[in-house]
Amino acid sequence: MQKFDLAADGLRQLNATLHSLKGKTNMTAWEIVNPKGAHAIAAGVDAPVEITVRGSTGYYCAGMNKQATIRIKGSAGPGVAENMMSGTVIIDGNASQYAGATGRGGLLVIKGNASSRCGVSMKGIDIVVHGNIGHMSAFMAQSGNLVVLGDAGDALGDSLYEARLFVRGSVKSLGADCIEKEMRPEHLALLAELLKRGEADGKAKPEEFKRYGSARKLYNFNIDNAAAY
Repeated sequence: MQKFDLAADGLRQLNATLHSLKGKTNMTAWEIVNPKGAHAIAAGVDAPVEITVRGSTGYYCAGMNKQATIRIKGSAGPGVAENMMSGTVIIDGNASQYAGATGRGGLLVIKGNASSRCGVSMKGIDIVVHGNIGHMSAFMAQSGNLVVLGDAGDALGDSLYEARLFVRGSVKSLGADCIEKEMRPEHLALLAELLKRGEADGKAKPEEFKRYGSARKLYNFNIDNAAAY
């Protein structure tokens, strides 16, 4: 286990050290202590390593992650796992705004609640939220899966493309062009896998969820739908 004291050695040195781990490395386990809400912790990591952050983080923790497994033993500020490409990010606490924004791959797990715009413009990432999510989540989401064991706020899936949204609790309102869809066997199988990967398989069953997706009426401009744009 490689231990890095952020208070003593600083954020620039931390990220420079982690960025140097490209390719194969025998330093595969890292522990970051004294994060104290610092921004951009472990951003841009591109190595098959496991990183544990002992405390809460600021903006953009684990942004642009590739390959790494990053666990935050606390809560995360805005933009956690933003533009993630692959790997896994697990937050033991809550996540602030736009968690997983523009994510292209990998898995983001939030053990607590997520704030507004969770999964905004997601492009292939899988997000599993054990609690609730805020308003405008999955806005313009293009592909990937958003799983919510709790409730969803206003305008879920506004201007959605082809991402799949699974919500176990209530949805305050659906955004433009987002509708409830049939839950077919292939969706139940997909959801079971996502719950297992998201460390939530003992908390909920796939049959308890509803699926939401695009009505596909806003793909091309239509004067009859002008009010919805």
